[in-house]
Amino acid sequence: MSALSDYSENLLHDWLLTGDAATRPTAWYVALYTAAPNDAGGGTEVSAGGYARQSVTFSVTNDVASNSNAPQWTASGAGYGTVTHMGIFDAVTSGNLLWHGALDASRVIADGDTFLFSIGNIALTLA
Repeated sequence: MSALSDYSENLLHDWLLTGDAATRPTAWYVALYTAAPNDAGGGTEVSAGGYARQSVTFSVTNDVASNSNAPQWTASGAGYGTVTHMGIFDAVTSGNLLWHGALDASRVIADGDTFLFSIGNIALTLA
């Protein structure tokens, strides 16, 4: 999973190629989607069943950033539907989409189901 958002591409260009200041995010959150976001944002983020973005931390090895914690969700009161994509944001609500991509396999999350990303299962690369 690795597609930089337009926001992230602009930050990278500013930092590498201009004298403009680029403000680095200080926290990262994983969002789940039932319809794909794109580089500009969009998509359909889960909003039912007690859903909230989960905090994620990363470590970098051999040019791949992977999650160093295991963010998890448990649907409560309603299912999430079929989760197909994920995104990385710089805020728990609103904020800026940084990265996005499809899950290896879609997953139906019913009321009471738990979904998690094991350590190392989120892999972000620059290509």
